[in-house]
Amino acid sequence: MENLALIDSFSEFKDDKLIDRVTLMAILEDVFRNALKKKFGSDDNFDIIINPDKGDLEIWRNRVVVADGEVEDDNEEISLTAARKIEEDFEIGEDVSEEVKLADLGRRSILALRQNLISKIHEHDNTNIYKQFKELEGEIYTAEVHHIRHRAVILLDDEGNEIILPKDKQIPSDFFRKGDNVRGIIESVELKGNKPAIIMSRANPLFLEKLFEQEIPEVFDGLITVKKVVRIPGEKAKVAVDSYDDRIDPVGACVGMKGSRIHGIVRELGNENIDVINYTNNLNLFITRALSPARVTSINIDEETKRAEVILKPEEVSKAIGRGGHNIRLAGQLTGYEIDVLREGAEEDVELTEFSDEIEEWIINEFKKIGLDTAKSVLEQDLKFLVKSTDLEEETIQEVVNILKEEFEE
Repeated sequence: MENLALIDSFSEFKDDKLIDRVTLMAILEDVFRNALKKKFGSDDNFDIIINPDKGDLEIWRNRVVVADGEVEDDNEEISLTAARKIEEDFEIGEDVSEEVKLADLGRRSILALRQNLISKIHEHDNTNIYKQFKELEGEIYTAEVHHIRHRAVILLDDEGNEIILPKDKQIPSDFFRKGDNVRGIIESVELKGNKPAIIMSRANPLFLEKLFEQEIPEVFDGLITVKKVVRIPGEKAKVAVDSYDDRIDPVGACVGMKGSRIHGIVRELGNENIDVINYTNNLNLFITRALSPARVTSINIDEETKRAEVILKPEEVSKAIGRGGHNIRLAGQLTGYEIDVLREGAEEDVELTEFSDEIEEWIINEFKKIGLDTAKSVLEQDLKFLVKSTDLEEETIQEVVNILKEEFEE
């Protein structure tokens, strides 16, 4: 009965986890052989016969018959007298096969055996889950909110697999309730101990790229290629697209009539502002397009330092920089060039670095981050805009403005 009970308990796992018959038998045999090694010191002379479909399990120990008093290894040898208790006509030198019952292993061994069995099944299950999700890395996946923690949302898929969506992988405007379906990409899968840790991300630029594949047929079919995606999650994104078919307008196809195609993607990303631009190998043109919606007057490019000096009309400067400096930052990431914005007709302007004896370098760098490299480019901006766009205090900005104004009043 103990044999049957153990097999039955295994069958429950088999049905739940869909373990194939060959794997099932291999796990069972491995567990029993470990138990035999602990009990008898070796499992080399044991035969294990398993039929999990019927619940049959037999363990046979094979020993050689030796003369009474000459047994050196109880596990591999049996005395003639003991052998003849099993079968009367055994002779010295013959092989004896004797069935071992689970009860012979002892109660503690049986409990340990069952625990080992459960552990092996979970280990096998976790290995399969790891392999399954490792193949899904970089792909969109949907799961349901199970538990909301301070630093992460715990999701469960239809198979009951746990997926973690950390706070820093979420879009800032994301708000979830238990039972909500959540889409993201499987960003990474790692084995921690024997348990797979599956990490989802909604902030990764690849999520936006995969949404384009999912929502825009021409991208899915390969007629339009997404060349590069850069994002400030929940705020703004720029997507460079290209088509090898001149008859296809890649931007128009991605955006759709009155934004019909991209609207669903924008909504999924918490109303993230998405600029779709035509990719080109012409660097001047690519930088110009990347700074959209600003209109560029001219560009000077230094390929060695990877810097681009962009000249704009005064009314276009704020458009190029964008709210919070997002537009110019993303344009730089998209093109791979650090972009310096200059006003048209700013010959009398002065570089901010000229004021390094009065203004600390880290403060100058804060202005540079949002594309303001010259005195006039700073003075043209509204104080509220500068406070919102930089990490500087209003008092600090006012001091800088006063210093710069003095330069032009002299």
